[in-house]
Amino acid sequence: MTADKEQLYADRFARYTTAMRNETPDRIPIRPFVAEFTAKYAGFTCQEVTHDFQKAFVAARKCACDFDWDAVVSNMVYVWSGLTEAVGLTYYGVPGIDIPSNTGFQYHEPPEEQAFMKPDEYDALIDDPTAFLYNVWFPRVTRNTKAPGERNTYANNLDFVRGGMAMMHYFQSFGTQNDLLRTECGMVSAIAGIFKAPFDIIADKLRGYIGLTMDMFTQPEKVLAACEALAPHLFHVALTTSDPNGLVPIGFWMHRGCVPFITPGQFESHYWPTLRPVIEELWKNGRQTLFYAEGNWDPHIVRFAELPERSIVYHADRGDIFHTKRVLGDKFCLSGGIPNILLSYGTPEELITHCKRIVEEVAVDGGYIADASAIMQNDTSETNLRIMTDYMREHGAYSQGHSRFAPPCENGWKPSSPAGLARLPMPKTEPGVCLPFEEAEAFRLAMNGDEKIVKDIWRMTDELAYSFIWQMLLSF
Repeated sequence: MTADKEQLYADRFARYTTAMRNETPDRIPIRPFVAEFTAKYAGFTCQEVTHDFQKAFVAARKCACDFDWDAVVSNMVYVWSGLTEAVGLTYYGVPGIDIPSNTGFQYHEPPEEQAFMKPDEYDALIDDPTAFLYNVWFPRVTRNTKAPGERNTYANNLDFVRGGMAMMHYFQSFGTQNDLLRTECGMVSAIAGIFKAPFDIIADKLRGYIGLTMDMFTQPEKVLAACEALAPHLFHVALTTSDPNGLVPIGFWMHRGCVPFITPGQFESHYWPTLRPVIEELWKNGRQTLFYAEGNWDPHIVRFAELPERSIVYHADRGDIFHTKRVLGDKFCLSGGIPNILLSYGTPEELITHCKRIVEEVAVDGGYIADASAIMQNDTSETNLRIMTDYMREHGAYSQGHSRFAPPCENGWKPSSPAGLARLPMPKTEPGVCLPFEEAEAFRLAMNGDEKIVKDIWRMTDELAYSFIWQMLLSF
């Protein structure tokens, strides 16, 4: 890395982390979540960046080098359809296969009667979520995977091997991508790790929205127990995939808890009581969470204010960023609030007027990161994105600002009452485990040597199998 790129990276990282700690950096950091826009800018189709992640990496680096930003996501397209096709996932519309080659990938939620989890299967999910995913969910969401008791096939075996190897190849490639972003572009990788709320998982990938809506009237106690059973596993995935240094936040993609999907009462009874403990537990472990609040979450933001100071970065999409500033701005860094419609179709004057208001009312005392309201696809105007970037650079300096590296939990957090996962029942199955060593060891006749060596390696490889199925659920 050249000295100028290293200095650029250091300045940007300090600026970004300072803002995320809700402090005042030298100027407003810019962190656009650019997805299919990168394809258009780099001269690729949506099919190319979705199906060939190396082209997605190239496109992300080209934007990182050509725009004066502070942080980007290594690959905001993220869902690698090469992997989803390798395992035969049925719920995606893939560019160039199911949909036009220059349309972003689509999620096809099945009709209620074809939901991936049936209304009478909550007990099985609650008893052992990992086993349920392998035995019930995965065979239903893939073309060739066979459920226990069904006749095995060559295609079934291939899909597991192909999927596992492809996932490992993809995830390992992010290390090289992040290094290249740093050395070639002086650019910070914006997030690390993945998290989704327990309620969202049931709505998105298990019962579907309509099925879950019915369940909230017919068996709400089972829904709550399922959310409680999922929470420790979702925490485990978030923590083990996070930045080990705790500098950049975990991405939390918020879906079905916003207006108008659930009632205020359902948010209070199910969504929040099983989300809050995970966020607190992550903060106890020194990890910030990026609340990427897709949709309108304004009716709930007073609840988010209950979280420990600096524990989250709150990203406003369709919510009122100015109202959000009034409610959350004293405790948390904010981001977003620049409407995608302006970045795609607005006039320069409209865009500048809105950016001016953001600078003067939201970013005035620091603790703000410039970004669009939602992920930017290929309808985003390059001209308007440059206008936003240039305006923030020209008008976003702070006269009394500073930038420094600051771990998010540097002062510690000592809750005065039970917090984190202590709020929830103990899980029936240990997160990170598919098949406990003690059960596997029972098949052996004897142990001729150091059992601890065998047990430690067993648990390491078993956790890889655990990571595969939970990443399929969360990431793909």
